[in-house]
Amino acid sequence: MSQDASLYERIGGKAAIDAAVDIFYQKVLNDDRIKHWFEGVSMERQRAKQKIFLAYAFGAPVKYQGKDLRAGHQHLVERGLHDEHFNAVAENLAATLQDLRVDPALIDEVLALVESTRDDVLGRAAKDAA
Repeated sequence: MSQDASLYERIGGKAAIDAAVDIFYQKVLNDDRIKHWFEGVSMERQRAKQKIFLAYAFGAPVKYQGKDLRAGHQHLVERGLHDEHFNAVAENLAATLQDLRVDPALIDEVLALVESTRDDVLGRAAKDAA
């Protein structure tokens, strides 16, 4: 595959995203650190939104029309969302990708992208690039 291929293409496209999101939410809903954040949430809608968002974030030719990460998580921040929860999500995503036998270099790339969203998800001012 070309070096110019998007992360979306390199990770396996729609089928890979679909499989990863489904496995990921199984892990999340079994994780005592974070499962409570999904009480009362339509997981069918959540999975669908996440699939579109990840495809967009990984460079697929799709249009994401949802809220930005800061706005989409603000209500959770107000209820106490913090680094421990963010870390748990990232750990579950990494474990999902490992279960799917994704190349470790691609997992690192995905986790770097996830890490780049931490301040927005947690409603913090971006760190200065000093």
